Amino acid sequence: MKFGFPTATIAAVTFLAGVAAGLASPVLAEETVSPTSLNNLSAAPKVPATPAVSTSAVQFAPQTEIVQDVTVTPAIATTDDADFSSLDAAVAAQSATIDDEELNCLAVGVYYESKGEPLAGQLAVADVILNRTTSGRFPASICSVVKQPGQFSFVKGGKLPQVDPGRRAWKTAVAIARVAAKDLWDSPAKNALYFHARHLSPNWGKARVASVGNHVFYR
Repeated sequence: MKFGFPTATIAAVTFLAGVAAGLASPVLAEETVSPTSLNNLSAAPKVPATPAVSTSAVQFAPQTEIVQDVTVTPAIATTDDADFSSLDAAVAAQSATIDDEELNCLAVGVYYESKGEPLAGQLAVADVILNRTTSGRFPASICSVVKQPGQFSFVKGGKLPQVDPGRRAWKTAVAIARVAAKDLWDSPAKNALYFHARHLSPNWGKARVASVGNHVFYR
């Protein structure tokens, strides 16, 4: 059995479908350019090009040498590093004040063991005390060396006797102690560790170093 559709009916359906498709599609508006916009673009200010710079036209200032004055202050010699012409001069340059316990012990040792001796003899006694502190066979400090039992007869019960600071011999002993501690003058009894009065003859069996004043020195 065949079914037939009238031609007019098919045409109507086709027409309606076309209308519906047209309604569903978006309508794009055409972009229009305003004449005013074109005029503005053409009227934009023109930036002038940077002119080329010729290197031959550039001139440099002549070089100027800068000289800075430097003042050199000469070093001032002190009693610690000054060269003395004699032991007397080295002693005379020292302060007679005591500001250190170790220096006081050294000066007391020099005073009681060698006051009245020539300066070289007093310096030799001071150096014996100092040499003992570095020998490894005696205490390592000056006061301990001076106060060591059985070494110096002026020490009583491990205490040092008082000294009148106004005595000239004491001031000399302090100056000698400073010269020895600063190593400002060489000892005439180098490396000596022992000494005794000339009138004594101990059987020490030690190497004799020198005789200075009324003392004989050994190591």
